[in-house]
Amino acid sequence: MARLPSPDDLLILLTVARLGRFNAVAETMGTTHTTISRRILALDKQLGGRTLERSPHGWELTELGVSAVAAAEAIEETLGSLAAVTGQDRDSLSGMVRISTTDGFGAEFVTPALVRLQQRHPLLNVEMLSATRKVSQNRSGVDLEVVVGRTDVSNAQAIFLTNYFLRLYASPAYAATRGLPETPDGVGQHPFVSYVESALQVAELGHRSSQLPMPKSSFQATSIFAQVEAVRRGAGIGLLPNFMVAGNSGFVPVLPDAFERQVPIWAVARPESVRSARVQAVISALKEEVAERQDQLSA
Repeated sequence: MARLPSPDDLLILLTVARLGRFNAVAETMGTTHTTISRRILALDKQLGGRTLERSPHGWELTELGVSAVAAAEAIEETLGSLAAVTGQDRDSLSGMVRISTTDGFGAEFVTPALVRLQQRHPLLNVEMLSATRKVSQNRSGVDLEVVVGRTDVSNAQAIFLTNYFLRLYASPAYAATRGLPETPDGVGQHPFVSYVESALQVAELGHRSSQLPMPKSSFQATSIFAQVEAVRRGAGIGLLPNFMVAGNSGFVPVLPDAFERQVPIWAVARPESVRSARVQAVISALKEEVAERQDQLSA
């Protein structure tokens, strides 16, 4: 009889699928990159094929890896159920739920929604991974993805959450010393703050797709929080989410009546994940959060 793969190795593969890099997994598990690599190689040998392949964004699952991670998730689910049974609290929502979300929306909306949900269900554990990227066609490491823009997926369910606006902003000091453009074409005469285009997966968030002229110079960052801070400190004009800066005295709207972009946000999950009570609860919590604060999103 063939020897079954080690449950520990399967759970390591599950963690690699979620974090994408061996170093991150080693740090999380308190071990070394070499150990993680050796355990994955042992699992591949036992399964008779490769479970991971390299991509520009880290390790991605192969078809065999997807099947192995599904088994690992079942093991994790069983262990979570056992932990709930051995505990005193019989809360129906317990165990781990993992969400991948964009940086800014994740901090401003997903985090408060999850905190409120966890306060209602103390046995619910949450892991939130921040990344601004397109929805994955084959990401088994998370239960739910919160993504911006188009959702071209064939093997998952997309649930619309809300729209928000990207608008142009500058700092009051920048406006006072440099002046502000009177037309969209005039934006090209100013430094521009935006995402690093070469690393950006969501075209709707970048300067190139905005149809604005090429800037005089640029400050690009992969973090929306860095972009907001750069604009606040006078680096130039930035294309920023309205919910992060609208009404803040540190920011001046630029061309408020002449330029804006509306962007949708979706919650995306595999069909089997959507059936989970934990994932359904998270989706409900997100919908509740955006409904209560819709004025902030549409300002």
